[in-house]
Amino acid sequence: MSALYDTLRRHVDDGSVPGAVGLVARGDDVEVAAVGSLGVEGTAPMTRDAIFRIASLTKPITAAAVLMLVEDGRIGFDDPVGEWLPELSKPMVVRTPSSPVDDVVPAARPITVEDLLSSRTGWGWASDFSFPAVQALAEVQKDSREPHTYPEPDVWLRRLAQVPLLHQPGEGWLYHTSSDLQGILVARASGGTLPDFLADRIFEPLGMRDTAFEVPESKRHRFTTYFRTGPTGALEPRDTPDGDWSRLPVFPSGGGGLASTADDLLAFARLLRSSGEANGHRLLSAGSVSRMTSNHLTARQRELGMLFLQDQGWGYGGQVDVTPSDPWNVPGRYGWVGGTGTTAYLVPLTGTITILLTQVGVESPAPVRLLQDFWWCTAHP
Repeated sequence: MSALYDTLRRHVDDGSVPGAVGLVARGDDVEVAAVGSLGVEGTAPMTRDAIFRIASLTKPITAAAVLMLVEDGRIGFDDPVGEWLPELSKPMVVRTPSSPVDDVVPAARPITVEDLLSSRTGWGWASDFSFPAVQALAEVQKDSREPHTYPEPDVWLRRLAQVPLLHQPGEGWLYHTSSDLQGILVARASGGTLPDFLADRIFEPLGMRDTAFEVPESKRHRFTTYFRTGPTGALEPRDTPDGDWSRLPVFPSGGGGLASTADDLLAFARLLRSSGEANGHRLLSAGSVSRMTSNHLTARQRELGMLFLQDQGWGYGGQVDVTPSDPWNVPGRYGWVGGTGTTAYLVPLTGTITILLTQVGVESPAPVRLLQDFWWCTAHP
């Protein structure tokens, strides 16, 4: 057996995860290992085409949709988002990150589309969750692993507008909220819905047949059960194939709402690897892909996001490695992890694509041992 299979098998055997699908693509050479089961021990075996809740691996796809609207001329990087999201046209900012939520000043400038793409709007999760503005955000920002906890986008936006920014627009990197805002921007700027836009402009052209915000009944025999670690350390089922993803949510989360497969994510990663071309058609310009997969953060902004970024950078919708702090951190490597136990990365220098899908939620932004072992074995073929 291969190092990839052995790595996944070890973690299934020790009970860390019920199952996993790992994929490594080096050029046209693709290795896939499917290990364990879709649900609890003894249920249907894991298969290559198993469907997983991919959580924050949704973020790069949503960012690509925003870039398509930029290329269409519908929106511009420097445009204030208030043109499409008027609820956010007059944000207030806490005087300092530790200030109470009623000690605020007006934003020095409008929030722009670029701020949304680079996650520097001023809303989002900080490395320090004790800040009053972050605690206020926690009353509004939902867990996209539980999609039906969100209200309708218009309601959510009005509630978010009441939360002060932690930083002035463009000054600080914060996690997640900007990606949910990108999803709403795509819907409003396109005049449709986020699910329809993604299906028409990304999923259908790339042949991503199993990627969506819901899983139809005809595919649920391939859909995994989702687990979280309980108080005793045992895995507890949190969502079944007939649960939250059996119907379209009222708030399709651009930050984490999609379900997908390893091969569908491979198709998207290949789009980026080929600088925006797929199946003989150009979906994104090479310039947009370059901008998406380049670091946009200063050293100070990376430091502010240390809990999530581990001293790496951020492009649009995903991390960009800027320092080889671990053996798998190759400068220029682009991708991200999902809170449901998923990860996908592209190394442009070598063209290597690595994807790991599991069905166990993580409890911390720090990468769990399985992810580290997966990255290690794929960095040392």
